[in-house]
Amino acid sequence: MAMEAAVIEKLIREGIPDATVEIADLRGDGDHYAALVTSAAFKGKSRVQQHQMVYAALQGKMGGELHALALTTAVPEGV
Repeated sequence: MAMEAAVIEKLIREGIPDATVEIADLRGDGDHYAALVTSAAFKGKSRVQQHQMVYAALQGKMGGELHALALTTAVPEGV
């Protein structure tokens, strides 16, 4: 069962409320997505810690409903 981009975005925003989230369906199959997540909550955290925050927000859906996610995280400018 594939996961819709809107659901991915909703889960990330619920887990990281100040995040801006951009999702792209890489293959048009609802199974392979790229996400750019920008949040002030990432400040001072390593890239691995930032990704762990996003995966935590996805509530264990990675590898199940969500097959592949190319994840990019960033801290907003000026933060």
